[in-house]
Amino acid sequence: MPRTPTCVLTGTSAARVADGHAVDRFVEIGSFTKVLTGTALMRMAAAGLLDVDDPLERRLPTAPRTGITLRHLAEHTSGLPRLPPGTTVRDPYAAFDAAALHRLLGRLDQVVVRPPGQQEEYSNLGYAVLGAALVSTAGTAYEELLAEHVLGPLDVQEVSARPDAGRRLLSPGLFGRDRRPWTMDGAILPAGGLWATPRAVADLLVRLVIERRLGDPAPSWQTAGPLHWHNGATRHASVFAGAMADGRWVVVHRLGGRSDATDEMGIDLLRGDGSPVS
Repeated sequence: MPRTPTCVLTGTSAARVADGHAVDRFVEIGSFTKVLTGTALMRMAAAGLLDVDDPLERRLPTAPRTGITLRHLAEHTSGLPRLPPGTTVRDPYAAFDAAALHRLLGRLDQVVVRPPGQQEEYSNLGYAVLGAALVSTAGTAYEELLAEHVLGPLDVQEVSARPDAGRRLLSPGLFGRDRRPWTMDGAILPAGGLWATPRAVADLLVRLVIERRLGDPAPSWQTAGPLHWHNGATRHASVFAGAMADGRWVVVHRLGGRSDATDEMGIDLLRGDGSPVS
């Protein structure tokens, strides 16, 4: 059985790459994208461009009154389901473009599964809506607002929605052919469509969580005791990025294999000195 191309970066040793992975090629980072979207929200709030407790319809006038705020979307307590309606298995977000999101916003009150603020439920749809609200407020494209409010201030360049094909690294398939990635540069982009080099993911983790160059970590981060972390998974790629309060950190990216195995690898590496992570 072929081994899974893997890249590991930690705060205590040099990067380790195996089976054709690389630290300087663009890879899918899936839901780690949410960290950047949530950070943009907090940065725009700090700049006075919006309030995190703004009702959604204030930022997206086509949305009906639902009681959903930007904070609800960032904290996964909006009451929206995990996925947009009509997703498919083969390429789940291909049809979820700007027009599809616009149509959905008009009937958002019919899509919610529970009142906002009652219960946490991880929602890719929620982050797609949050991204649309930020874009509407900023009056610029999603990548442009990220560059202005997050990537520029952090001095991180290797993040893109559409990296040059020559710098992309995809999971190997049969006969050495690259496996085709999902289509995620439409409305789902703020929830999981970005690409980045593993070293850029490491820079983001360290500068946002350990050095806190942009203030306290955004509510997008998951927490477990002293651990701040986020993962991301697409069909053929997965990432885990986590940092401890004592400064230990790890990034694991794999091309193929099970995404939960990527998470387990990251947690095991953080536990390497016997210290608990939760």
